[in-house]
Amino acid sequence: MTGAVLVVVLLLVTGGCVCVVWADRGGPGWVRAVSRVTLGLGEFVRRDARRRRREDRRRIHDAGLGDGG
Repeated sequence: MTGAVLVVVLLLVTGGCVCVVWADRGGPGWVRAVSRVTLGLGEFVRRDARRRRREDRRRIHDAGLGDGG
């Protein structure tokens, strides 16, 4: 079951990337819409990962485990 979910996610990501490239070359409206959604989700994931790293560093620092650098 987990493998099937991962395959579906991989197909969605690949399709989104294809739409980004196609939209950049002037694809139809639905491709541009999928491209905007894909780019928006990518930005969301990047910001969320950055936020989590910042929180982890803060948690390590607050626990006194950091090296100070």
